[in-house]
Amino acid sequence: MKGMVFTAFLEMVESKFSLKIADDIIEASALPSGGSYTTVGTYDHNEIIKLVIELSGRTNIPVADLVRTFGEYLFSQLLDMHPYFMEQNSSVFEFLQKVDSYIHVEVRKLYPDAELPAFQYDASIPGTLMMTYQSSRPFADLAEGLIIGCIAHYGEKIDIQRENLSDGSSARFVLTQAGSDL
Repeated sequence: MKGMVFTAFLEMVESKFSLKIADDIIEASALPSGGSYTTVGTYDHNEIIKLVIELSGRTNIPVADLVRTFGEYLFSQLLDMHPYFMEQNSSVFEFLQKVDSYIHVEVRKLYPDAELPAFQYDASIPGTLMMTYQSSRPFADLAEGLIIGCIAHYGEKIDIQRENLSDGSSARFVLTQAGSDL
């Protein structure tokens, strides 16, 4: 997993909780990297799982909730770093349907060794977008948080329903625009 995800997570912990909590979870996690991350480095995804579990233990916030909150935070960070991605799309559905065909292509140009999730899309029902998330990592909660962050950015009224398809590495998200009939 790319280091920018780790640095963004620790920034979120510092801003929402405290620098002390960020230091405490790094120390308690006994990480192979020592908790020292560079944005362009690559690290074992299990390190972020350990950090989230430690954070959950200190805050009494469920792991899934923390990961979703981090996804929302990460979306805002990505928006700040790459505003042109958002400028090229005028709606949540338009943006999300380009994650694999455009955004992940651009990410692979920057980080050829990046192991990215994949999405399949179904927009055959007017006002509804079904996204199937598949990954080798258990980060469907992170994907959901990113989707929530996207919806918040565009300010659209969209309901999300999620169906887990496996151990957190695959999920189907059904996004329905408010007022649309299924």
